[in-house]
Amino acid sequence: MTFFSSTEPILRIKQSALDFQDRQGLLCLHCQIGKKTLFSSFYTRIDQSFMLWGLICAAIFITAQFLPISWTIQAGWWSVLTLMGTVGMVVLTDFWVKVECLRWILYCWVILIIAGVVLTDLSIFLGWGELLIRLCPMWLGLSALGYFCTGLGMRSRAFTLAGFLHLVGIVLLQYVGGWQFLTTGIVMAVSLVVFAEVQWDMNSSSNYKLLTSDQKRFNQKQHQLRQLTC
Repeated sequence: MTFFSSTEPILRIKQSALDFQDRQGLLCLHCQIGKKTLFSSFYTRIDQSFMLWGLICAAIFITAQFLPISWTIQAGWWSVLTLMGTVGMVVLTDFWVKVECLRWILYCWVILIIAGVVLTDLSIFLGWGELLIRLCPMWLGLSALGYFCTGLGMRSRAFTLAGFLHLVGIVLLQYVGGWQFLTTGIVMAVSLVVFAEVQWDMNSSSNYKLLTSDQKRFNQKQHQLRQLTC
């Protein structure tokens, strides 16, 4: 067995045959005018977590780029928002990571996010100039590390490539002049929204110990349906 799944596309349109753990808290959105469908999609709790962080990242970095608000005020606002987002992420993903035996990935993201918030606040409130001018590469680096951990745990090429994309983003920062916050926000937010909107590859090694026999059989049937639509 290869580490990554060689038969599954890195990214693809979402398949509707979801496993039991993916169907919990499923959010379905459908917008239609007359007989014309404008938008129709569904979001698992993992997708919802991606979308949540995409919105948070966009809000933080766009505000830092364009609005003349003091750094201390922004630090307070964004620290609270980031901590709320972290709690939301844990609530949304807790059951899924338990079933998939991937709780350590969630812990990694929590640690990286809290570390980033602490370092950001210290650089602002204590006037650590060397760190303050490197906040964008710091956050891209923390995100890259998180994606590499996710790619390793899920055995996913998509998340591994996202990690490299964020490292490329760090290199690009030296070429964008005064647009570093906007560039960082685009790289981070767009990556998250893409993961929320598509289906990414994952080579699961879980035996679903937390699921009942009926739920396991349901997952097996869903897996067979997904194979038919590959």
